[in-house]
Amino acid sequence: MEAFKIDDLVAQQAAGERPYLEFLRHPSMSLGLYVLPAGSVDPQQPHDEDEVYYIVSGQGQIDVGDETQPVQPGSIVFVAAHIPHKFHSITEALKILVFFAPAET
Repeated sequence: MEAFKIDDLVAQQAAGERPYLEFLRHPSMSLGLYVLPAGSVDPQQPHDEDEVYYIVSGQGQIDVGDETQPVQPGSIVFVAAHIPHKFHSITEALKILVFFAPAET
């Protein structure tokens, strides 16, 4: 079994120098914690994998293709592989669990 606590993951991510902390990797999927400070710009590009975002905390918006959706704690967003997407209008730091399937390359 592999088990994780969000507080531990947040501390590990904060101790590093990158906004993304991958904490689980198997060929079929990978998981990470993505943190974007208030007012920041999300630099990501479309991925080769499907992904799901679960918003742990924070407030902002996400563009997926030509759609925009507000996000807040409890929001779940699916993004298909190769679809342009980004978080923006971040008014409170976003802490996001990211699920890739298959594992991000």
